[in-house]
Amino acid sequence: MLMTTQDELANYEITETLGLVKGNAVRARHVGKDIMASFRQIVGGEVHEYTKMMAESREQALDRMTAEAQAQGADGIVCMRFMTASVMQGVAELLAYGTAVKLRKK
Repeated sequence: MLMTTQDELANYEITETLGLVKGNAVRARHVGKDIMASFRQIVGGEVHEYTKMMAESREQALDRMTAEAQAQGADGIVCMRFMTASVMQGVAELLAYGTAVKLRKK
């Protein structure tokens, strides 16, 4: 599946717009990770536990968005974006969304 944040894909023509596709992941913090994060706030540095958690959430959201696009018969996704939102304290949603399209090589 071809994906871009741009309005179009180089060397491809959009032949049909199928519509909005999205995928999301909602994750809660883990107490053990919070302890390590608190320690890192004191000494500084990257909070690897949260970096890994967010990377996994992004991949899961992308996979779900791609699956939705494939189910609609799409060849690509244009105008792809990420959005995050706090659901409640310690719980965040990561949303991937874009426009599913059919493509033809130029």
